[in-house]
Amino acid sequence: MTGTVTLVPGSVRLTQWRQVYFGAAVSLDEACRPQVEAGAKTIDAIVAKGDPVYGINTGFGRLASVRIGQADLATLQRNIVLSHAAGMGEPLPIAVVRLVMALKLASLAQGASGVRWSTIEHLAACLESNLVPVIPAQGSVGASGDLAPLAHMTAALMGVGEIFLHGTRLPATKALAEAGMAPLVLGPKEGLALLNGTQVSTALALAGLFEAEQVFRAAIVTGALATDAAKGSDGPFDARIQQLRRHRGQAEVAAALRMLMEGSAIRASHLTNDDRVQDPYCLRCQPQVMGAVLDLLRQAGSTLSTEANGVSDNPLVFSETGEVISGGNFHAEPVAFAADMIAMALCEIGSLAERRIAMLVDPTLSGLPAFLTPKPGLNSGFMIPQVTAAALVSENKQRAYPASVDSIPTSANQEDHVSMATHGARRLLPMATNAANVIGIELLAAVQGCDFHAPMRSSESLERARALLRADVPPLNDDRHMTPDMERAAALVVSGALASAVGSDMLPFVAEDVA
Repeated sequence: MTGTVTLVPGSVRLTQWRQVYFGAAVSLDEACRPQVEAGAKTIDAIVAKGDPVYGINTGFGRLASVRIGQADLATLQRNIVLSHAAGMGEPLPIAVVRLVMALKLASLAQGASGVRWSTIEHLAACLESNLVPVIPAQGSVGASGDLAPLAHMTAALMGVGEIFLHGTRLPATKALAEAGMAPLVLGPKEGLALLNGTQVSTALALAGLFEAEQVFRAAIVTGALATDAAKGSDGPFDARIQQLRRHRGQAEVAAALRMLMEGSAIRASHLTNDDRVQDPYCLRCQPQVMGAVLDLLRQAGSTLSTEANGVSDNPLVFSETGEVISGGNFHAEPVAFAADMIAMALCEIGSLAERRIAMLVDPTLSGLPAFLTPKPGLNSGFMIPQVTAAALVSENKQRAYPASVDSIPTSANQEDHVSMATHGARRLLPMATNAANVIGIELLAAVQGCDFHAPMRSSESLERARALLRADVPPLNDDRHMTPDMERAAALVVSGALASAVGSDMLPFVAEDVA
């Protein structure tokens, strides 16, 4: 995504976070500078006075009672970063880390963390120069902030660890030098401010939400195509049915399905002399299931939007009164709940779609040739793609167990209840990939099913979807290597091309613009 997103700390819209995730450049509205400088002056005054204040001139966690002398304050901040950079596993995706950096920038720039303006400029310059720290994915329990992953981010800015520079993985010192930047030197409290907070779990949850949105919108299209392929009824999508239930998402999904199928000659062909009374739930209950998914994703989006605009550091600086107060804003329980909701939603999107695929390949239910092949027996057709879809759905079911109900005490029982938000959010991207692959398989199966109804055509919008697929994937007349077809179809889901082909204005948006 091109263009630049200007972050106004505390007032960033969900659409803007989406743009950052998909690659937009980032700048900071410098109107926040006086607030930042006031917070930094408050820290300077506390250091000069010498009274013990957690995170400034004391140890951390269970060691908070240990006083640190003024001569060691810079070492204290460097030590906390290096000691906490203890993550493991594969690096987080670059797109996610860029979002982490933007979230941290917007949080620090609200002036409640006590960092200097020069430190904020350093973080902003790294984003602008495509310097993306290498952050191991594992190591946060989602309370006392995302300490380990944010410590890796901060260490890289200090020249320790590794950085992706324009996608190339380099030692941090070399990457900074090639970008013409000196390593960051931390002032009092700055190490703690940078590594404390929920920015990693929030970024992962937002990434999961944005990918779920792409999958959700594509699944509305493939659901309509599958309904036409099975000569299903659009009666269950009647607006009056939805009005009596009163759920917003249900009404919007039904409206989208009605618009997508409007004018379909396939639908018109079975308005009379069809002895079926009702369709199976995978067709008939799409508004109820996908509408509930939509409502759930929107609730998660609202929670994450609030979190993204908040300050989750500790302790917090109140420059108006000169106070620094310790609290628990780093506890990521809201993010954990949101991540669990997104996981459940992704699970259900794939589960319903897999049932439609299974219905289409079953001649008894669909009325179509067995396994959607013109020569069943000689050819297996869509037999194993349906099995693959079932495997992906089951994998997502296993991943969907709520992370937020888990907790494990850490830091010598000082941090005795944790959210597991980072783990809960980290599973979302692979779950979204699984769901997108299921929807890609449904796209192949539904279009193949509609092919059997030729010369009858579907609606104009659904014919555009069919044409988009057929430009890359020919009809399956005889068995061939299926994975390349499935990968091409899934790419149309993930990229948003399928939703665009039918006219994006027909489909409800998940992530609403709330700040």
